[in-house]
Amino acid sequence: MPKISNKGLSMPQSPIRKLVPFAEKAAKAGKSIYYLNIGQPDIKTPTIAMQAVKDADIEVLSYSRSEGSEQYRTKIANYYKNNDIHVKHDDIIVTTGGSEALLFAFGSIMDVDDEVIIPEPFYANYNGFSTASGVKVVPVISKIEDNFALPPIEEFEKLITPKTKAILICNPGNPTGYLYSKEEIEKLAAIVKKHDLFLIADEVYREFAYDGATHYSILQVDGLDDNAIVIDSVSKRYSMCGARIGCLVSKNKDVIATGLKFAQARLSPPTLAQIASEAALETPQSYFDDVIEEYVERRNVLIEELNKIEGVQVANPKGAFYCIAQLPVKNSDVFAQWLLEDFDVDGETVMVAPAAGFYSTPGVGLNQIRIAYVLNTESLKKAVNILKEALKVYKD
Repeated sequence: MPKISNKGLSMPQSPIRKLVPFAEKAAKAGKSIYYLNIGQPDIKTPTIAMQAVKDADIEVLSYSRSEGSEQYRTKIANYYKNNDIHVKHDDIIVTTGGSEALLFAFGSIMDVDDEVIIPEPFYANYNGFSTASGVKVVPVISKIEDNFALPPIEEFEKLITPKTKAILICNPGNPTGYLYSKEEIEKLAAIVKKHDLFLIADEVYREFAYDGATHYSILQVDGLDDNAIVIDSVSKRYSMCGARIGCLVSKNKDVIATGLKFAQARLSPPTLAQIASEAALETPQSYFDDVIEEYVERRNVLIEELNKIEGVQVANPKGAFYCIAQLPVKNSDVFAQWLLEDFDVDGETVMVAPAAGFYSTPGVGLNQIRIAYVLNTESLKKAVNILKEALKVYKD
């Protein structure tokens, strides 16, 4: 029998999606499930985006340019300008989601066995993208006790080798919700310039900054043009996860020219989704004001309720819509499956994402879960109550 590749065998399962079969079985058995496992916002997609697709007068649904339409990229550049980020349309490649943008970045700057340093816990698919690219993840651990702040810069420097090509961050962070300060970004900028590395920032949650804090992009750092690569997406910003439109942004012309070759190899990003995404850029600020207010309320309710549970420790997120909670259990994978298979409160249970899959260091995060607060406050209260009752009876 033909064999699967070693790369294929090494590809990690998604900690977010691997429990889906158990959730489906639980649902078929009649349980209602509160889905806290996946960052699918329940916020309504802007009407302007949906209407643009309905109104599109298209007789032939043709390819777009490989880098995305010039009109859309020009409007993206204007969006960045309004956020005090100054780039041109030809600094941008439109991609099929932020995922493809990161794959293009890895392919453009790293060869097989090269290394990328990433503060962990990090978005679980970074492990998958690295494996697919033949790149080694070198983790530097951030701690729940420090609210997952940037580890000391000396810890990064210790890990730099001749194989190191980049440092990758997610800001605000998935799965931690941590928002890096301007000072932390500038420390990272200094170290990548010192060692001639790239700094890749996944900034898809840019709008989601709370408590009066503001997001500071790596593209705003003076003198970092050759080192900075931004990954972006419409998925979370406009609650358009299904559009699968993102972009790769860099003022480094060699990065863009190389990324374009990868873009040409996959032909083009989806045409209809670009139409929707272009229209979404006209979304009024009031939309975001309302969304931020809603997420702050949800965060406050979630953190308050989690802190009431004995033995639970939780970091307080300052951005995005995730948090990491540490539970009084040995293995959250086993606990999460048990919740779906063997536990309910009045026919209701919860689905969470075990956090070990957001680390690459073996054995770390085993007793942690990621919670996405993408449900209304009443549902969040009920979900946390189910967790509380479950922990009272759960036995490792």
